[in-house]
Amino acid sequence: YDIPIHVDAASGGFILPFLNPEVKWDFRLKWVWSISTSGHKYGLVYPGLGWVVWKDKKYLPEEMSFSVNYLGANITQVGLNFSRPAAQILGQYYNFIRLGFDGYKEVQQNSMDVACYCHEQIGKMKCFENYSKELQNPLFIWYMNPEYDKTAKWTLYDLQGVLQQSGWMVPAYTMPKNIDSLVVMRVVVRQGMSRDMADMLLSDIGNAVAGFEKLKYPTQSRLDYEAKVKQKGRVFTH
Repeated sequence: YDIPIHVDAASGGFILPFLNPEVKWDFRLKWVWSISTSGHKYGLVYPGLGWVVWKDKKYLPEEMSFSVNYLGANITQVGLNFSRPAAQILGQYYNFIRLGFDGYKEVQQNSMDVACYCHEQIGKMKCFENYSKELQNPLFIWYMNPEYDKTAKWTLYDLQGVLQQSGWMVPAYTMPKNIDSLVVMRVVVRQGMSRDMADMLLSDIGNAVAGFEKLKYPTQSRLDYEAKVKQKGRVFTH
């Protein structure tokens, strides 16, 4: 059977090749025909750049490409327009040359080390549980400890709001359908996030939680959450 696979390596495409090159997830696997990744995530380029690579030109569907000759030559492109800046591509090319394999490895390893540190410290907080035990990329999510959540007067949305006041962008959001009563929070560690900054974030999280635990009445976010769960007639259990 022909089972073509497209690998969405938006983040991991710039992590595994440098930190775990022995892991086979790319064109070394027989049925992987195409891979996409985001230069603006861990490629160290500002937003607006993404890549998709096919194993061979024959795997590129003809419907995805079109040709024009009004620019003086027959030009075939996969895209929606011909008039977009090349600054991000040049930035990516510069980084490849400037940093090389060893440079990217050092940058990504630092991000992974800081992420693992944050993952470990958040996992020690009694009010939280990490969604996964190990990290494959420098990012992770966590949720409220179910036992702690039973009596909590706040939600992760409240924590998100307090952290925003200190300049942190740590999003809280619900999981997909059928487990959408589970609210999670996510940390993404990238270049420039140092161990000192991680300690500042963890300190702000700890201070926020300490403040929430002094509340006499539930927040509006907690009231809304409980009403939503009650309406659906189910409570998330892990």
